[in-house]
Amino acid sequence: MDKLHSYILSNLSIIFFSIFLPIFAIASVIFMIKLATYTAVIQLTIAEMGKLYLFVLPELLFYTLPIAFLVGGALTLYRLSNDNEMVVIFSLGISPSFIARVLAKPALILSVLLFVDFVVVTPYIKIISSNFLEEKRAEAKFNLTASEFGHNFGDWMLFINKSDSDARAFGDVVLFNKEMKNEILITAKKAELINENGVLQLRLDNGESYSYDDNLLKTVLFKTAYINDMLNSETTLYRDTLDYWTNDELRERKDQRLTTNTLLSLFPILSIFLIVALGVVHARHQKRWIYLWLFLSIVGFYSAAIILQQSIGFHTIWVVALAWVFITYGFYKRLVGSRF
Repeated sequence: MDKLHSYILSNLSIIFFSIFLPIFAIASVIFMIKLATYTAVIQLTIAEMGKLYLFVLPELLFYTLPIAFLVGGALTLYRLSNDNEMVVIFSLGISPSFIARVLAKPALILSVLLFVDFVVVTPYIKIISSNFLEEKRAEAKFNLTASEFGHNFGDWMLFINKSDSDARAFGDVVLFNKEMKNEILITAKKAELINENGVLQLRLDNGESYSYDDNLLKTVLFKTAYINDMLNSETTLYRDTLDYWTNDELRERKDQRLTTNTLLSLFPILSIFLIVALGVVHARHQKRWIYLWLFLSIVGFYSAAIILQQSIGFHTIWVVALAWVFITYGFYKRLVGSRF
């Protein structure tokens, strides 16, 4: 039994990864196309694009793994059936329920991982990803270039004579501030724009500062000086998983996601009977439209999970789960249990 258990799982792993990798690659390409639209608004380096890809990775895995497991499991059993290996297994007195139990173990592990993914990992990743994009949008507003017109930098008017936008370096800059008690004029040979955790710093090198009022003029020579300005970005604070799912912010949207994603995470373990029903066939006497049934099954389950939660809320979880198990078990008993 142990050898048979290992043999089935080894075949499953081969077909599973052959299904998962193309699906995952397609999903990644779709995200990259979406990522390209960000570059029209904000500037992203290769490293920052890779960072955004890592942010979306848990979500990509959440939506691709259940589909890959269903298709991979059914095709594994279908191939073993066409090679007459299933007939040999059943002729040895091994029941189809043993096949279901073998597949149930990886399905249960996958369902647990998917549940942890969307409950714990994805909320945190989505918040830091959103904060990162918001920071980049706010930073894009400070696209400083050489111009005959000045730029606003906090309370300062900034005039730039030379600029290198890629390096965020500037030359022959002049800053003027009349909001303080004394009017201040600063000139510098070089300047560099630095972002330190949401605080923009304009580093000035080799400059002079002039402050004056009606009675006095002061001059200060400096080698290095910094002028700070806070980024005007609306960041979201993440405390912990429990706070995220229980606070009232975007309550309706969170309830919908909690209901739908719980069902999607349970999809592998709920579909064990369906996998056996579609995959186990008698090569000579049974010809099934396995790809069509797999497609209809995925569309049917996902549609039920998404549509019903709009009308019955959290009750969708147990209604869809029980209905799915009941229907798939009926297929299993009719197509496999009564024949083998």
